[in-house]
Amino acid sequence: MELLLALAAGLSVAGIFYGVRLYRADAKLPDDLRLALEVGSTRTGAVDSVVDRIGMRYSPAVLRAMGPKRVNSVRRRIDLAGNPGGLTVDRYGARRAVYGCLGGLGGLLMLSNGDLLVALLLFAFGAFWTEVGIWSAIRIRKDQIERTLPDFLDVLAVVVSAGLGFRQALDRVADKYEGPWADELRITLRQMDMGVSRREAFDELRRRNDSEQVAQFVTALQQGEELGAPIVETLIQIANDMRRTDAQNTRRKAAKAVPKATMVITTLMVPATMILLGAGLFLGTGTDFGSITGE
Repeated sequence: MELLLALAAGLSVAGIFYGVRLYRADAKLPDDLRLALEVGSTRTGAVDSVVDRIGMRYSPAVLRAMGPKRVNSVRRRIDLAGNPGGLTVDRYGARRAVYGCLGGLGGLLMLSNGDLLVALLLFAFGAFWTEVGIWSAIRIRKDQIERTLPDFLDVLAVVVSAGLGFRQALDRVADKYEGPWADELRITLRQMDMGVSRREAFDELRRRNDSEQVAQFVTALQQGEELGAPIVETLIQIANDMRRTDAQNTRRKAAKAVPKATMVITTLMVPATMILLGAGLFLGTGTDFGSITGE
């Protein structure tokens, strides 16, 4: 046991010194990582910057071990998350390498001390910490887009009805918005400027966003274009349908919350209240506990 602890401590110290040396070394970095590090805190934090520098040497090995299919799945999730903090597939592999090593070494150390629960938590940290950040960013980004989209369509309909073409109106309104939906629109407009057809650009917009409302917007827009429907009426109808869908989803969530709240009250609050009332009534009778216990 002592030998194992000494070995783990030695590996930890060696890993720290090696990490510091890699951080200070003038290593050749990929272009996406170099850009993120130059931009600084606007795209990535100090901790992530250090982790990326340390783990980038091992990122190719991690990605090869994952296999092409899983790497494509990770790339898809990163796109859905909107590349939070400048995250790329290479930086994902770097973070998996660093966090995996930290979680694995820490878990082995705690396991040797007999702390099974802490060891399991450290192993889970090494395996899933990077994934947790991506899934959280996907959920937040999706909620922001779905909150912004109906109001954006209303403003776009007003601008189009004022006489601007759809392409110019889309550019004008996108400049007035901030957040993930505005970023997605700018990407779509840039693709159209590079020669991509409007239909293909909006198909890419739907692919990059795992949102029913975005899919509804793209589908209705393309159908209206094919059928020759007025664009203003189409935009207003899409916005109204989205608000109706939001109201239905809100009512559905509220209906699901009622049984959960009832279960919590029934299983926790009611028994606790009964115990409190029973104890109060029992103590209020003035019963001599000494006579009951025989003391």
